This record gives sequence, C-alpha cells and structure tokens, in this order.
Amino acid sequence: MSTQHRQCSVEKNSARCNCTYEPCSRKGVCCECLQYHWKMGELPACFFPNDVEKTYDRSVARFVKTYQERGRWW
Repeated sequence: MSTQHRQCSVEKNSARCNCTYEPCSRKGVCCECLQYHWKMGELPACFFPNDVEKTYDRSVARFVKTYQERGRWW
C-alpha cells in the first residue's frame, strides 16, 4: 500500500467506524474498505445503522430496504 492512501486520518476514521468485524484490516482506511465491499457487491458497515450492521448483511438490497423502511438516512 502506498503512503498516499494512508494520508487519511485513520485514527479519526477508526473512532467513527461502526464495523463489528474485529479482525478487519481495513478499519479506518475508508478508501480500502469501500473498494473491498463494492468489489463484493456490498457497502461498508458505515452505510448501515448499528442494528443492521450487526447482521453482516451489507448487500445493496439490504441498504435500500433499510433506507425505505426508515425513510431517512440514520
């Protein structure tokens, strides 16, 4: 990984990250997290409220369903 990608505030991002998958090596490195999940057809944990994130269903369909049910961005 180049240092250019690590110039984000990993410490600040990690403090806000709601991902409950503890062995994740991408915590706080949002650009890597987003690329990884998008490649898998998913969205990162931060796109979901905590109760939904804990299900580990990070599919785009789950995001849309959650957004439609709650009628707002949480």
